[in-house]
Amino acid sequence: MKHLQMLVLVSLMTVAAAVQALAMLTPVLHFDGIENYTIGAQHWVRYKLSVVNRASFPAYLFTPAPRLPPCGANPNSSRAWVDVFSGTSPYARIYGFCALTSPNDMGQLWFAVEAGQNPPRLVFIKITDRLQHEVRASNRVATH
Repeated sequence: MKHLQMLVLVSLMTVAAAVQALAMLTPVLHFDGIENYTIGAQHWVRYKLSVVNRASFPAYLFTPAPRLPPCGANPNSSRAWVDVFSGTSPYARIYGFCALTSPNDMGQLWFAVEAGQNPPRLVFIKITDRLQHEVRASNRVATH
């Protein structure tokens, strides 16, 4: 009986470690193209991005996390936040997503630049698991 209990304990520890490792995969970013749009009289260019390996991220990273600090007025923002950064120094944050509801939402990331303005030449994202205080940065992708 003791042997069985030890085997179960080791199995549970292995599963827990595997789940934690899955949570913080390195995202593989892809540039998906541009989209022109207008809001009011202002013209914008949306730079569309996706995380190729998004299906490998666990869904619990994108569940509401009301016990963690809110995102603006949203007290139910997700456990993991995704931020888009300029891919050249000084790596300025361009845009962020704090209310994604599933890993699949990482297939529709974007940032916008006013029409006529130059976008950053390279961009990357960081996924932050706010509960575990872990951050993973993606590869850099060209926006042209």
